Amino acid sequence: MGNNQTKYNHSPTTKVKGDFKTWTGFQAIFSELSNAVAKRSKKKTVLVIETYPGVRIEKLRHFLENYFEGATVLCADDFALNGQQIQDKFAMLITEDRVFGRMAAIKMEDYYEKAKLELLRENVAMLTGLTIVFGTGASLAVVADLTVYVDVARWEIQKRMRSGEIGNWNDTNLDEDILRKYKRGFFLDWRAADRLKVELFSKIDYYVDENELDNPKMVRWSDYCSGLEQMLQGPFRFVPYFDPGVWGGQWMKENLGLDSSVNNFAWAFDGVAEENSLYLQFSEVHIETPAINAVLKYPMELLGELVFSRFGAELPIRFDFLDTIGGQNLSLQVHPHKEYIKKQFGMDYTQEESYYLLAAKEDAVVYLGLKDGVRESDLIEALEEAQTGAVELDATRYVNTFPAKKHDHFLIPSGTVHCSGADSMILEISLSAYIFTFKLWDWGRLGLDGKPRPVHIDHGKKVINWNRSEKWVAENLVNQFELLIETATHTKEKTGLYKTEQIYTERDWFTDYVDYDNSEKTVNMLNLVEGDNVVVESLDDAFEAFEVRYVETFVIPAQVERFRIRNIGKSEHVAVLRARIM
Repeated sequence: MGNNQTKYNHSPTTKVKGDFKTWTGFQAIFSELSNAVAKRSKKKTVLVIETYPGVRIEKLRHFLENYFEGATVLCADDFALNGQQIQDKFAMLITEDRVFGRMAAIKMEDYYEKAKLELLRENVAMLTGLTIVFGTGASLAVVADLTVYVDVARWEIQKRMRSGEIGNWNDTNLDEDILRKYKRGFFLDWRAADRLKVELFSKIDYYVDENELDNPKMVRWSDYCSGLEQMLQGPFRFVPYFDPGVWGGQWMKENLGLDSSVNNFAWAFDGVAEENSLYLQFSEVHIETPAINAVLKYPMELLGELVFSRFGAELPIRFDFLDTIGGQNLSLQVHPHKEYIKKQFGMDYTQEESYYLLAAKEDAVVYLGLKDGVRESDLIEALEEAQTGAVELDATRYVNTFPAKKHDHFLIPSGTVHCSGADSMILEISLSAYIFTFKLWDWGRLGLDGKPRPVHIDHGKKVINWNRSEKWVAENLVNQFELLIETATHTKEKTGLYKTEQIYTERDWFTDYVDYDNSEKTVNMLNLVEGDNVVVESLDDAFEAFEVRYVETFVIPAQVERFRIRNIGKSEHVAVLRARIM
């Protein structure tokens, strides 16, 4: 697909229709908030500005204090637990591990001592005029007359953490290991903040996008919600992001129009609701917003009853790219089974996945399952010895390798030892419990940060399925294609996943168009795995035609019951891979 280099859309955007206003920059935003306060004509007005962890809080403090000189400005963060107190209180959840913590139903209230929270409330109660309470948890302290929510995307938070601009919320750990900062965010801070965000949905008046430095953008909450509702009427895409890695390759850089000065790109996330963003365009103003907001605000419309009943307000399907073409092997790894992940980490479901080959060089392989006759004690001893640095692991002595070519589909249920070899471009399809990978061997490498990458043999050895032998894997996990429809212009195949996995995948090859039925009303995630471009059309005029280019991932919300995908490119035939929960 050499002609696709510049076609991939890096900025998919929903253009919002309607009569709305936007405000850009602190001056314009604060002017509008001042007007909104004045309209209330009250002797005492409380303005609450709730912020997501990762917002540049000191910059916000500076602008608030300078603009609202006659107001009392209080930062809720000043009344919360500090970094060390948070570490001590949640030590059992944060753990000593660099990567893994434990899930728990914590709330933002848990980050505050009751006495200090009450002190903040008392301070506000005694004040007259305009009082502004801002920060993460600000809405817990007072009853607001006006509520503003300041948000920031997950990827932007991670970039700020990596650069050392910020640490974890209310902490000074700017220079701490990024894996540890991400861990606390993933297991604690972001979970608590999302729970509070949901509680505020019925109270928010304005929504602020704080992703761009010194360029915040604001819309009314009702207009923001209207934008999400319009987006969910039809297909949409997440905003993708790309990241280098120690094993990264060159395919994405060469085919997707990425920065040629970067050494490699290993990952791309373009189908992960918890990590990706959405772009909403209000006239000339682009609002970037976390994709998880759409899941949390409109779970039934997006996910459907089946998915919502099983997973709650989470989009459990994840599509991402792994590029090792011109790169190296991924780490040898295994994912835990459901019982283990629940007991050890508090997760309700585990990572079940598959590798779909978008491209591969002639010598490409996938490591999958164990060689016949491998003894548990021998493999574990070899892994542990290799981890000391004394010897290299001879992986092919213990693990099967299967030749990998374009459009192969390898199924990877939990407990299966696996990794992609070098020279493959993979669309990884998985349930979204994506942090729970137990690396068994990383080929003796250091990470891009110069530190050894975390290996978890102690966890891994407890979840390896030792019955996944070469014959069993070949018969159950490699190219398990089942022909469903075959005509002169259309072939439909079931491609997976394995029977214990909850994701169901189909591949449609066609020359003209295919009509899809989604009468089960469940969220669909799809990717154009072959062909230049297609258009997704409504069969009942529910949404406008939506163009999709080669290897772009897109989502069909549950409330879209019927749709058509039409080949509009130069390719004689195209292929679409479709995943949903069954």
